[in-house]
Amino acid sequence: MKPLPKSQILRFTEKAIHLARRAVSRYSSKFSKHRYTPHQRVVLLCLKVRKNTTYRGLLDELIEMPRIRRALGLAELPTPSTLCKAFNRLDMAVWLIVVTLSRMLLPTSGIVGVDASGFDRSHASKHYTKRAELTIQQPKVTLLVDTKVNAILDLHVTTTRKHDSQIAPSLIKRNLENIDILLGDKGYDDQKIRQLARQHEVRPLIKHREFRPIDCGITRASTSHYTTNEHCLRPSFRRSTGRSATQCVLERGTANFVRSF
Repeated sequence: MKPLPKSQILRFTEKAIHLARRAVSRYSSKFSKHRYTPHQRVVLLCLKVRKNTTYRGLLDELIEMPRIRRALGLAELPTPSTLCKAFNRLDMAVWLIVVTLSRMLLPTSGIVGVDASGFDRSHASKHYTKRAELTIQQPKVTLLVDTKVNAILDLHVTTTRKHDSQIAPSLIKRNLENIDILLGDKGYDDQKIRQLARQHEVRPLIKHREFRPIDCGITRASTSHYTTNEHCLRPSFRRSTGRSATQCVLERGTANFVRSF
């Protein structure tokens, strides 16, 4: 009897295990019982995002997935609360490393777009937050995306009112080796960004704000051969629930895994 081929979810799991071992190697607490390794928890959290389910729903499905459990090396399944606590304990730096490593799975073109979007945390109960005197801040996520395969190269998450032109330089400096052409909308119309790009031999194709008729012509002439930034990057924002900054970063890394198949 021929062996069964590997499913997409199994190949996803194997890639996630390989990258998780490189991203995290130590336990989050010295008092840990060492029942589950850090990379097992990271992969389970990635699987939760991949399947767009709850902690309880994921563990219920894993009962019927012996090959996935075998790939993870799980003799027994954790409880939903164990995974929830693991997510809260893992530092955001771990997920940023996962994003960085996962982009290596995809063939990039050097044509990169930058854009930002805000996420409304409307799931929070307004009655509860008012009674508990809590302030729920809305995250703003800025993505640096390769336009060929929508590979997410880097991201920035903030709850402040920072302007797009103040966030972009740090993303560009961290990813200069992956950028040949930089696409941006009018929010990034800043001469400092253009000068930074040209200093490092990156061609900036950023739309100009239209104060004069000549600005319209400049924008059309400079961006006519490339897809507009908005159309390139919107698919990269669709998966995000925006519940927290860490959740946004986790979803971006998982999105790169999914696009690698």
